Amino acid sequence: MAKLLFVLTGSPYWTLKDGTRHATGYWAEEFTAPYTAFTEAGHQVVVAAPDGAIPSVDMMSLRPDMAGGAEAALDLERVIRSAEELRRPIRLSDARLEDYDAVYFPGGHGPMEDLWLDADAGRLLTAALASDKPLALVCHAPAAMLSTRVRGVSPFAGYRVTAFTNDEEYAVGLAPRARWLLEDELKELGVQFERGEMWKPYTMVDRNLYTGQNPASAGALAQLLLKVLK
Repeated sequence: MAKLLFVLTGSPYWTLKDGTRHATGYWAEEFTAPYTAFTEAGHQVVVAAPDGAIPSVDMMSLRPDMAGGAEAALDLERVIRSAEELRRPIRLSDARLEDYDAVYFPGGHGPMEDLWLDADAGRLLTAALASDKPLALVCHAPAAMLSTRVRGVSPFAGYRVTAFTNDEEYAVGLAPRARWLLEDELKELGVQFERGEMWKPYTMVDRNLYTGQNPASAGALAQLLLKVLK
């Protein structure tokens, strides 16, 4: 069976443009839906985070009104509690692409704080993109692509990509307070940004790169990966 590397944010907050810290982390569904799909299929998951930090879940993502109801929220909590990998992450600097069959980056606003400028994330992403191994990122996780820039140029330039849109960021009320918006920065990176309806599952596949627009896209992204994993 396959061995997958999940790269999660190590930050429990996101610094806004006025300097205040917005409590965040990874978005629950973006971890739990793929984690459940992969582990139930018999695949192995390893979690990595900057400096080996234990990832923090964004508590907003566990609210029933955000999770799709009280029962769905309880299911998210159950998976997070049972996922021992979350409590013993490896250091991102120690992650070697050759040890894994695929790489997956869940989102949440946390990557907007750390992964977007993390050199180890940039190294891993650059290597994964150049390989034939599936590389998947969802929602705000494509912010990590910004870490691949060398003298302003990224290997992701020209790829078709989707991610959390400006419209969705405005809808949650955080766009006016953000230092920068993900859709804008990805376009500056040179990707071909594509999008579907707000809050609806939308995925994009370009060569070995798999991206999802929002939390609802995480499960769909996992199903696409399952089709190519051995």
